[in-house]
Amino acid sequence: MMKNKMTITAVIIAALFATVTAAEKPFELFDSGTQDIVDYAAYGVFSGTGTTNYKYTITDSANLKKAVGEGIFPNVTSVLRDPAYKKRLAAGKLKGSHWDFVRYLTQDDCITNFYKWCTAAEDPGVKQYYAALALERAGNLKQAIKAYYAIVVHFPDAVGYTYWKTPWYIGPVAIERLKYLTREHPELKIKIEGASIKVINRFDDNRWNDSYIAVPGKMVRISKASELTVPRINVEKLKVIKTVGAGSVTLRQYENHHWQMMVDNKPYVVRGMAYSPNKVGLSPDNGTLNVSRDWMFADFNKNGIADAPYEAFIDKNRNNVQDRGEKPVGDFKLMQEMGVNTLRLYHHGDFNKKLLMDGYKKYGFRYLMGDFIGMYAVGSKAEWYGGTDYTNPEHQKNMLESVRQMVETYKDEPYILMWVLGNENNYGAPGKAGVTPGQGCRAKLQPEAYYHFVNEAAKLIKSLDPQKRPVAICNGDALYLDICAAQAPEIDVFGANAYRGETGFGSLWQDVADVYDRPVVITEYGCSAYAKGWTQQRAEEGQAQYHRGSWLDMEENFAGSGAGTALGGIVFEWTDEWWKAGPPPEFDPAAQDITPQSGMPFLDGWGYEEWLGLTSQGDGKLSPFLRQLRPAFFMYKKLWSKYT
Repeated sequence: MMKNKMTITAVIIAALFATVTAAEKPFELFDSGTQDIVDYAAYGVFSGTGTTNYKYTITDSANLKKAVGEGIFPNVTSVLRDPAYKKRLAAGKLKGSHWDFVRYLTQDDCITNFYKWCTAAEDPGVKQYYAALALERAGNLKQAIKAYYAIVVHFPDAVGYTYWKTPWYIGPVAIERLKYLTREHPELKIKIEGASIKVINRFDDNRWNDSYIAVPGKMVRISKASELTVPRINVEKLKVIKTVGAGSVTLRQYENHHWQMMVDNKPYVVRGMAYSPNKVGLSPDNGTLNVSRDWMFADFNKNGIADAPYEAFIDKNRNNVQDRGEKPVGDFKLMQEMGVNTLRLYHHGDFNKKLLMDGYKKYGFRYLMGDFIGMYAVGSKAEWYGGTDYTNPEHQKNMLESVRQMVETYKDEPYILMWVLGNENNYGAPGKAGVTPGQGCRAKLQPEAYYHFVNEAAKLIKSLDPQKRPVAICNGDALYLDICAAQAPEIDVFGANAYRGETGFGSLWQDVADVYDRPVVITEYGCSAYAKGWTQQRAEEGQAQYHRGSWLDMEENFAGSGAGTALGGIVFEWTDEWWKAGPPPEFDPAAQDITPQSGMPFLDGWGYEEWLGLTSQGDGKLSPFLRQLRPAFFMYKKLWSKYT
């Protein structure tokens, strides 16, 4: 995950995608409407469905208002008659900008937030989304579902903005929330059927060149929970139309255009982990830490054994002491028990190949081996604030030599699963000394040149690797997906660092199928286990919920189901890294920082870079040995047991 310094921004940007976890009991609605499933055809006319000219025209506004109830378009102002609203208004609880009330999404006053957003002077799609979110957080699920579906019907082209001031497409998000809510709450006996919103030209940062193809579908009643399950077929009975790879690792594409990874001729689901369990207090910013490699050699107790992989112990009672009976078990064993089969690494620096081989032979790990290709100026030898220039012949030469070294060093190792190029370089922009740090990379400013270079690097890898193992790009979500598809035909797997919330990854699977015809690995996904004002227990349970939703979405898009492009994903990350918030002296790598670094779809709408681990290092005093297992560890152990 990219390191970001805190920047001053409006609260709206900070909490735009706050992950939803129920915070309070449902509040009583003054008017819950006459229909749980609204029959929109009875109150208006649909036209242009499935085209860029979609429109829903209301013909019976009065009865539609009665059907939907308060807070749902076109009945959003009915709260003015709600006694509870009047009481809060009289008490002065609704004063201030509606954007100030975004913070209530992360606290426990959802009813006040609901009233404020229902009466806000704002874009109606944005307004409806936040009203729906407040209803959902409070547990008013039926009304929340009606509110989200109202966005699909009335405002499929609604747009907001993220923390990074990039377009946020509310209609597709509303569909994903509907799928998630109905899946997580089968007792409601409701599902969304046939709805889709496709945004044309969505892969750049410019909302003004977009157009929308909307199909509202419908909400329907179901009789049993199994009707919520996405249908799956056995692809192994289908004809294989394409094979990538010449050794033990191959990709198959079937006649239905779904993709599957095979290892030794058996289906392989990537159950991955970003693993760099370094000692608290060290930092690459002051030259005391090489994040990629140092954990492989660390032996702080000087017994000749690598510390974290083999000697980590579980602090079961979280007292930050190694009590009697808390014997060393090691991260490798813990990850094996959890179901991990893949670790993600970057080759820069000499690695402990004996340790990697032991991870492969004894614990069953294969590795994604990557090269940063100029991100953070690594490999290019660029000056940091100038950044890697993908049109610079010298930078290109240096990066290709780095890629060559990677492949020559590891091409004969049986544990390599895939080669990976970059780490969300498409977000990279040069900084300015004393103003912005940047990322030592100019790819965001040179997308065509960057993806063209990626293609050249992939060609080089394939010329050097006798097994022709798949080559993946590690992109920042789907930004510039269309340019990547045009410029990098040699890439075999589209990898994306994606943090979209607990509903999963939305249209990403189908977008890649439509635009690039490649399988997808989520090269990073995860959630902070800290939220301001939350108890640690609640925050860790929220983290587990986020991870659960992410994985279940992947499963729905494995070969034979959904888009059929998902190969699996890499959890970010195994254990908290305390150096991530920034360089000293502004930040202390020996203290776990609770300063929000960037607006993210996490528990309180903010990302906390030093809290992303599935395991904690406690108070840090027994780092790198102590592990406090969070609920997400046990959640994955259960979910992944079917694969082991």
